[in-house]
Amino acid sequence: MAAKQTPPFRAEHIGSLLRPPELLEKRRAFDEGRLSAGALRAVEDHYIKEAIALQEGVGLQGITDGEYRRLIYFGHFPAAVEGFTEMEAELDFKDESGQKMKYITPVVSGKLRRVRGIATAEYLYVKSLTGRTPKVTLPSPCSQHYFRWREGVSEKAYPDLDEFFADVARVYQEELAELAALGATYVQLDDVSLPLLCDDSLRAGFRARGYDPDEMVDKYIEVVNRSLAGRSETLTVGMHMCRGNNQGKWLGAGGYDYVAERIFNGLSLDAFFMEYDSPRAGSFEPLRFMPPDKHVILGLVSTKTPKLEAKADLLKRIEEAGRFIPLERLSVSPQCGFASTAPGNPLSFDDQQRKLALVVEVAEQVWG
Repeated sequence: MAAKQTPPFRAEHIGSLLRPPELLEKRRAFDEGRLSAGALRAVEDHYIKEAIALQEGVGLQGITDGEYRRLIYFGHFPAAVEGFTEMEAELDFKDESGQKMKYITPVVSGKLRRVRGIATAEYLYVKSLTGRTPKVTLPSPCSQHYFRWREGVSEKAYPDLDEFFADVARVYQEELAELAALGATYVQLDDVSLPLLCDDSLRAGFRARGYDPDEMVDKYIEVVNRSLAGRSETLTVGMHMCRGNNQGKWLGAGGYDYVAERIFNGLSLDAFFMEYDSPRAGSFEPLRFMPPDKHVILGLVSTKTPKLEAKADLLKRIEEAGRFIPLERLSVSPQCGFASTAPGNPLSFDDQQRKLALVVEVAEQVWG
């Protein structure tokens, strides 16, 4: 089977990479007023070049900047869009031991308006450094409600939720139009909201917030599709399905069964990046609902642990998934980024490289 020459590729990664210690130190210095923005950017530029060299060196075709200019995977969005205020998050990350972690997050507090490019500058810099395909990563449109909306606060700006969704869609339409005009061909939307609605306890919590989960899944599908309406035919757009990824911790668990049929058939996407690195993700059976015009990237390699997966185990899991979706419509990747937040996950740079190389090796063995 021939290797794919267009995105999504047979070997993929989600986007973020571990930050070098110097980059983290310089970011702290900038935050504390000890370093200028220009000096920080020079350090970021240097390490982004190294991140691109790493990706190219292991054989990846879809290239990101490692998300090195961001403190968190969605941080470039509220930095470029008016209407957010930072507050303590209401959801807790947790690890295998049940230890919880609090964090600060942007909350909708005003009308949303895109004041500058969200990922356009990142894209242009990567484009200038590689002859391969730059991949742009953006938080999903539905996450702007699930995570950014705060009952008792956001209604003051948007008494009508439909007006909020309309503004969200407009922001994405503007960003995707500019990205396409600049030459971008590959965009990944990172979504945690739909997978978390597959967690029984979190779905109950969502209902306690005042929402009918079934109704909101339909609204989330609608806002994503409105966000993608009119996009350039040159853009391949995929969605990464995630259960939370913060320093090795997660937010939820549960298979995709609750949303699979609706989102696979309802979302106007080209591909789905599916987290499948642990039993928390459930079985491959929901893939039976995937329509024939969509591609699936199996996130089989964990970024949450340094343990390197056995190639034989990955090959077996790809074979298992192939019972529900043809092999030619599959690819392989880590389940998430290595550093969705700047501190990164609990593994080393060598661990990261070995895992990325393993993804490429497996893809080459399966698809050539």
